Amino acid sequence: MMTECSLEDIDGVGPATARKLREAGFVSIESLAVATAFEISEATGIGYDTALKISQAARELVKIDLVTADEVLKRRQQAQKITTGSKALDALLGGGIETQAITELVGEFGTGKTQLCHTLCVTVQLPKDKGGLEAGALFIDTEGTFRPERIVQIARKHRLEAEKALKNIIYARVYNSDHQVLLVDKAWEICSQHPIRLIIVDSLTSQFRGEYLGREALALRQQRLNGHVHKLLKLAEALNLAVVVTNQVVANPGQFFGDPNKPAGGNVVAHASTYRLFLRKGKENTRVACLFDAPHLPYGEASFLVGEGGVVDSPGSESS
Repeated sequence: MMTECSLEDIDGVGPATARKLREAGFVSIESLAVATAFEISEATGIGYDTALKISQAARELVKIDLVTADEVLKRRQQAQKITTGSKALDALLGGGIETQAITELVGEFGTGKTQLCHTLCVTVQLPKDKGGLEAGALFIDTEGTFRPERIVQIARKHRLEAEKALKNIIYARVYNSDHQVLLVDKAWEICSQHPIRLIIVDSLTSQFRGEYLGREALALRQQRLNGHVHKLLKLAEALNLAVVVTNQVVANPGQFFGDPNKPAGGNVVAHASTYRLFLRKGKENTRVACLFDAPHLPYGEASFLVGEGGVVDSPGSESS
């Protein structure tokens, strides 16, 4: 879907309009192609009808309106994988964390969600023949869990230069949901300035849950969360990058059998996530990942360990 064209190549976009678009964060044709006319108009002050024409022209350039299934297949074949550091976990995911998709990591605290995110920030930098994409990562931290010391340890395990690995990660600490939404809006510009192929949001729902309290605020919270997660999906598809989000769990006190925990965010997050992994603690300090939702992969489980060098295979681990 990515094109080498500039904004000025869009029919009806001159230097002045292109400047307004870039100042509003629309730095590529792809960012315009997946934006609504309302979003473009609100951000730039351009009239709605003009914004609609710009959006339609951008979609024509990147060919995302009506296509045949074989063209969809060709686009899907451009998707790439990032190794998790565990062969068993990679196999469960069909080869690793996929670009053009959102992978959701669900679990209680201490189940390895953030540790897997740290590992991916390093493995995305690996050569392609070792499961990486030779690219960087954008880490949006909403809970203060990012630790550069872990990046250093994991980079050394993968025989990467630690200082270089750190420089290839763009980090942002988020303190409220407005800031979180703004950073994703700015991600188009960030990805145009840096070779980013992985965006991590750890965690997706915590700021929204902390700010929108009570049932009377639920509808507004879900509306904002819906827009936020769909912008992440647009980024993944338009720029052929991987998005990984962690998610908290909420308990259902009325459930008497089975696991009472379920992912936060409800159907809004469930429908937007491409792959959904539920992480839990296993035996002998292992972690177990359960793939419970995927478009084309079967339900299954894989165990892994979290060590000094990040995520690795547990002894005798196999996906099932």
